[in-house]
Amino acid sequence: MGSTTAAPAASAAARHYAIVTAAYWGFTLTDGALRMLVLLHFFQLGYSPFTLAFLFLLYEAAGIAANLVGGWLAVRFGIARMLAVGLATQVAGFLMLSAVSPDWGAALSVAWAVAAQGVCGVAKDLTKTASKSAIKLTHDGAYGAAADPRLRTASSRDGPPGKTSGRLFHWVAWFTGSKNAMKGAGFFLGGLLLEGLGFRGALWAMAAALAVVLAGVVLALPPLMGKARASRSARELFAKDPGVNLLAAARVALFGARDVWFVVGLPVFLHAAGWSFTTVGGFLALWTIGYGVVQAAAPALVRRSADGLTAEVPAARRWSLALALLTAALMLALMAEVPRPDLVVVAGLALFGVVFAVNSSVHSYLILAYAGSEKAAEDVGFYYAANAAGRFAGILLSGLLYGLGGLVACLAGAAAMLGLCWAVTLLLPLRRGVPQAA
Repeated sequence: MGSTTAAPAASAAARHYAIVTAAYWGFTLTDGALRMLVLLHFFQLGYSPFTLAFLFLLYEAAGIAANLVGGWLAVRFGIARMLAVGLATQVAGFLMLSAVSPDWGAALSVAWAVAAQGVCGVAKDLTKTASKSAIKLTHDGAYGAAADPRLRTASSRDGPPGKTSGRLFHWVAWFTGSKNAMKGAGFFLGGLLLEGLGFRGALWAMAAALAVVLAGVVLALPPLMGKARASRSARELFAKDPGVNLLAAARVALFGARDVWFVVGLPVFLHAAGWSFTTVGGFLALWTIGYGVVQAAAPALVRRSADGLTAEVPAARRWSLALALLTAALMLALMAEVPRPDLVVVAGLALFGVVFAVNSSVHSYLILAYAGSEKAAEDVGFYYAANAAGRFAGILLSGLLYGLGGLVACLAGAAAMLGLCWAVTLLLPLRRGVPQAA
């Protein structure tokens, strides 16, 4: 009887996973293109690097609230519906941004672009929260509550918990890695569309393409997928598993450490070293694609345990420490005034990308391992709100620190944040619901 019902459930889960992944690919492709469109367009208009960073601040800040509210709404109204809302909001953001006119003054243009970016930031995080939650939901629906072995029976159809936790890790790693590879491709797409269709034409084309993706989601996914009893108070919403809370704190530091030197400091440093803007953009696009490939391959680099946590949590600690030490070493190399510092930074960034990708992939798995199945969207939303908070802080500090001490100051800030990330991972529990690690 079990095997009879297992096959249809697994088949439906795989189909839903494929649909959600394809929808998020389409969204991420246009989102990466949007960033390059805005960056290149306003750079051509003569805006300073710090102003360019400012254009993205509301985009990141909006994600903090969008993730928290989006996770609650996904539980209350269904994950598929929130995925559709996120896609529709992105289309609205594109159309709003396309209304910017060359006849407007600088202040109005920047204010309008920031507001439109805020709308797109809400869209991105609604879509991300819904998509990541759908992975947890479809996996557990087909294979049992793999992330919580206590809910499994001795006669479970999928064998030892390690098999299902490994499957969840692969699903998450492939989803996250392929998403970032698509984002890198989006950087290229944004430049091509800007050159071929112009700023407004590119936005209209992306809005039309995303509308097709939206229609596919509405038609292909069950509208009530993931609907459950949502938290009824703020206290209940924030009463997370200790692992979720600690992982969220580590995520703030991890992504703040990346963006504190990656968003403003690195592009400005390379441009000042003689790189053309096109070369800088192309390099960052290739780096992002490679980063995504490593993320997808992360399960092969991390030993897995039968319960899904006792090997994975120590792995998060080791990779966090390695990343902190690598960043500090790169900072010291620049302080030593090595010849061709731009090439040293490029080599360091390549290593940073590998180690950071594994860190990010392990974290993305752990949040689903710690999250409960019934309210996974709320847990994931809380976690990605922390992710958005880290990016916001990193972008803001990137402009400020670069102005104070160049890329060395940015790397010092990144190393400090990564040290904090490592310290927090030392407290991660080895079981769900346990206050701290043994």
